[in-house]
Amino acid sequence: MNTDCNNKDRLPSNGIPFTDEEPDEEGVSVYEHHRLTADSGQKPMRIDKFLMEHLYNTSRNRLQRAAEQEFILVNGRPVKSSYKVKPLDEIVILLDRPKYDNEIIAEDIPLDIVYEDEDLMVVDKPAGLVVHPGCGNYTGTLVNAIAWHLKDNPDYDPNDPTVGLVHRIDKDTSGLLVVAKNADAKTHLGKQFFNKTTKRLYNALVWGNFQEEEGRIEGNIARHPKDRMQMAVFPPDSEIGKHAVTHYRVLENFNYVTLVECRLETGRTHQIRAHMKHIGHPLFNDERYGGNEILRGTQFSKYKQFIQNCFAVCPRQALHARTLGFIHPRSGQEMYFTSELPADMTTLLERWRSYTAHRDME
Repeated sequence: MNTDCNNKDRLPSNGIPFTDEEPDEEGVSVYEHHRLTADSGQKPMRIDKFLMEHLYNTSRNRLQRAAEQEFILVNGRPVKSSYKVKPLDEIVILLDRPKYDNEIIAEDIPLDIVYEDEDLMVVDKPAGLVVHPGCGNYTGTLVNAIAWHLKDNPDYDPNDPTVGLVHRIDKDTSGLLVVAKNADAKTHLGKQFFNKTTKRLYNALVWGNFQEEEGRIEGNIARHPKDRMQMAVFPPDSEIGKHAVTHYRVLENFNYVTLVECRLETGRTHQIRAHMKHIGHPLFNDERYGGNEILRGTQFSKYKQFIQNCFAVCPRQALHARTLGFIHPRSGQEMYFTSELPADMTTLLERWRSYTAHRDME
């Protein structure tokens, strides 16, 4: 067997590349960690067993989780853990972080802390701030900022996976995140996210009008077969991807775009962005999902210029994690937090209100 990794190649620093916690609207950057080619005389063998024999510091359970998350590819396509390895199969293992054993360095980066106690804190992340170190963003992230804020806390080690961020949102999504300061808090909060008992509401500006004032989107989400940086939606009864449900409610209509509130029943990667595109309403200025094109409206140059000005005002997908609710891991009290829309989205909505008002008067 040929491989470009050796037995000393390590998985992420915690040794657990795949967890039961569901990433919340997190980016889908993935990185190749291992590439192996089966020998020409390889006898059929389950891929999880095959990888157990050739990788260091892993377990069959972790490999099976990796397969479930479509992080194990054979000849360029995701496979299940029951797949039988064949001669000359090229096997690639992906992770959601770069291949290096990085140490989180505390950096003095401003944090907007909404709430804090001995067990947790809730932060309001601005758009543009990367949540976790990754390829091209090894410093200057939210995790580095949290490490600085808690540098005098003897119980908090930013390199310990049993503490820290419980969920994530995209770099260009703004809004609320909860951070666990100790292992008990992270375990308790992690179970709430996994069991879907948290309350998460997002505000999004999307292209198009809705015939109904509210609705439910159900569709499995998995990585796009042709573009690994995107997620795609598949039928709920298919065996592809993970079950996902988003509830939406119309808040305000601007003829060509609509402000909606989205409630997550599940928390899959890019769930809102993928689900909204799936029903024909991509998020405004969401470049990855086609929302940075003029999808509704007129052909007049004045309108096109208005849209370009709107894109400049809010140069990212118009998505904000506005509310977050959970049960406090120590007190058992129900906690509920709200974040006001950031300036870029507020200005964007004001421009659409003005445009709509003037258009209606014509």
